[in-house]
Amino acid sequence: MNNAQENISTTVSIEQYNLLKRSNEAQSAEIAYLKHRIAEFERMIFGARSERFVPAELPGQLTLGLDLPEASIDEATSETITYQRKKQEEKEIKGHGRIALPAHLPRHEEIIEPDDKPEGSKKIGEEVSEVLEYTQGRMWVKRTIRPKYALPDGEGVIIAPVPSQPIPKGNAGASLLAHILVSKFVDHLPLYRQIQQFRRDGVEIAESTMTDWVRRSCDLLAPLYGKLRDEIKQAEYLQGDETPIPVLTEDKPGATHKGYLWVYHDPLKRLVLFDYYKGRDRAGPREILEDYHGTLQTDGYQVYDIYERDHHLHLIGCMAHARRRFDHALDTDHARSEYMLGKFAQLYHIEHKARESDMTFEQRKELREKEALPVLEEMETWLKGNMVHVLPRSAIGEAISYTLGQWKWLVRYMEDGQFEIDNNLIENTIRPVALGRKNYLFAGSHEAAQRTAVIYSFLGCCKRNQVNPMEWLLDILTRMPEHKANRLHELLPHNWQNLQK
Repeated sequence: MNNAQENISTTVSIEQYNLLKRSNEAQSAEIAYLKHRIAEFERMIFGARSERFVPAELPGQLTLGLDLPEASIDEATSETITYQRKKQEEKEIKGHGRIALPAHLPRHEEIIEPDDKPEGSKKIGEEVSEVLEYTQGRMWVKRTIRPKYALPDGEGVIIAPVPSQPIPKGNAGASLLAHILVSKFVDHLPLYRQIQQFRRDGVEIAESTMTDWVRRSCDLLAPLYGKLRDEIKQAEYLQGDETPIPVLTEDKPGATHKGYLWVYHDPLKRLVLFDYYKGRDRAGPREILEDYHGTLQTDGYQVYDIYERDHHLHLIGCMAHARRRFDHALDTDHARSEYMLGKFAQLYHIEHKARESDMTFEQRKELREKEALPVLEEMETWLKGNMVHVLPRSAIGEAISYTLGQWKWLVRYMEDGQFEIDNNLIENTIRPVALGRKNYLFAGSHEAAQRTAVIYSFLGCCKRNQVNPMEWLLDILTRMPEHKANRLHELLPHNWQNLQK
């Protein structure tokens, strides 16, 4: 009887132990997950945006060897390494070492003669000093006068036609409209602040008037935007991403609707297209991608998958998004995260080498096959081996799961030298939108959000092609009213530079 009671007691203890063990493991996993979520929120609110990681053994990086004991340095086996360094050209230092002022700026000379110059003095030279001055941009009125003439013999009256204006019968010229658009969408200065600036100069402009100027300027650019959309859809290789934009709507009084700007970037022609849609569902990219036949690089968002299943779109993953997850897991699993970040660093070192050497697409493909392929194979083996040793809901578990799930798309950048390793180029084009959201806060309507997409598209193209947006807008707003529809492509930023030659 005592033995039976002892066995029952032992059995209960084992069951309780297993139950407590499972409960403890579940709670530990939950705690790790919650810590990860808290760390993510703290990163968003307080943390630095930089994801720079320098591994201990980055290729090409020198080490100081400070952690090595003196006994490990064998004088007998050491050798002296010499190298030649190209001597920098000596530069003439003028004045007190200040940077020379730009030569292209106009010079307004002021000559100051000595007060007590005796008569008969002979000039033997002069001392010249330059300072940079600034005159605040001011409005001025362009007054167009068209004389009227009575024809002989009473045949009527003749007068020159009215010059075309960006806004017919409007009183805002192309230079003012370009300034307003650049100030808002490049310098992120809301319209009401621009109105305050003009008021200080004694010019009163109603907010409704300035808003109408922006609307009508975008309407003028709409045909050119359609041409840009057509060119984007003809690209062989695109990068895609999306970013939210708050929109005021009648459906949500006192609140904003969360719309999305869908962004497409052609890295080869350096074209950028922003397209507004009310949501983030599959209908967002449908108009652009429905008939698109080419390669699209994304961050793995699932709405794009259907277009690959339809066999007319080839998807590529973004290595930066996979890397980012391991960077976020550094605090909770440093060893595993550090290993993977080191591998990513090797891949990016190879890309850096290709850029620095100015390789062709074919040469970059060959370099990747030689140096990047072995690294990718090591990464895949490590990911599969460690997947079973981490908690699925932990930061490192999510990083490994995401990377393995995206692996077949991540490695596709190896297929062609023209493909980029990540989507960073398109993310750079989206940054102005994020800055704009912090300043002008929201779009006034869905129509205003689409007009915002029009302007951001052209400004993104200007930035990628190193075109001055103010000069481009001034010229385009002047040309558009009379430019031929079959020659619209000439006005796109990447072609406009040739038009100026």
